[in-house]
Amino acid sequence: MRTESTSADAFLSFHCLKAGGHPERIFVDKVDRADTTDIAAQDTPLHEQALEEEAFSDIFPEILPITVRMPTPLTLPALPGQAKRRGKLDTTTSPPDAEEIAPNYHATVHDIPADDRPRERLQRQGADMLTTSDLLAIILRTGTHRDNVIELSTNLLAKYGGLSGLMAADFYDLCATYGLGPAKTAQLKASLELGKRLSMVPAEKRYQITSADDAARLIRMEMMYLDHEELHIMLLDTRNQVIECIKRYKGTVNSSVLRIAEVLRPAITRNSPRIIICHNHPSGDPTPSNEDIDVTRQLAEAAKLLDIELLDHLIIGNPRYLSLKERLGW
Repeated sequence: MRTESTSADAFLSFHCLKAGGHPERIFVDKVDRADTTDIAAQDTPLHEQALEEEAFSDIFPEILPITVRMPTPLTLPALPGQAKRRGKLDTTTSPPDAEEIAPNYHATVHDIPADDRPRERLQRQGADMLTTSDLLAIILRTGTHRDNVIELSTNLLAKYGGLSGLMAADFYDLCATYGLGPAKTAQLKASLELGKRLSMVPAEKRYQITSADDAARLIRMEMMYLDHEELHIMLLDTRNQVIECIKRYKGTVNSSVLRIAEVLRPAITRNSPRIIICHNHPSGDPTPSNEDIDVTRQLAEAAKLLDIELLDHLIIGNPRYLSLKERLGW
């Protein structure tokens, strides 16, 4: 240790000579202090560095240690689109302790399962099964930038106190409400006016059939002068009042042309519990053929399976008609 001279020793000797001191004395004091420590520890680089720093502080006590401060890295705030990307939190552009602010997201009608959407429910269950808010959402069709169409309809009903309040509301007031706009306000006002006019229409008395004569009187003048065969279907309600009279076939009415399902389909779609079938004979003779009898029996059996009652099958001639129910007695 004494025979070796480090760069620190040379540095100390130079400055001591410059100050008029004795470098040998300083070196001896350094070695004496080092003897008090463990011999093995003296060979370590850390121990030698500590001794050099201590000797340097004895000579230059007025020099304070210099602290170097590294510049703080500049952190830019995260953009709104970077806070949440596709529903996943993105922390790569902001410090760990920065608060992530997720943008507001409103679910649209397309986020709702298809079976729960108002329009699909109306097609499947009927309009009477939907709430007023759902019906209003179907009329408005789309929402605004802040609310989807279901939220918009619910807010409108709550703000104006139901349909009566929407009817009385001013057009331009509605335009400015929830960003509705003139187009949607016009749709809403037109629908409300149609409902108002419908409520003012007097109920029409439907034609009621109590016998085969009543049915023939309704249809005979239209069919007795035809030069070809036609099949008409009378749809009746539970009180035997005529809901609608539908022309289904034109031509020859036989088993090869007539499909039972097509005859009964109107009654199913209109929820008609009773029907009357009418077809004409261009020859003017209402006498039924074997085809007429077979088709009538097939219709009666198929209708019974569907809880539809076939009240009668009329054959219209000129000038007479014939009731197959009275002839066959089913």
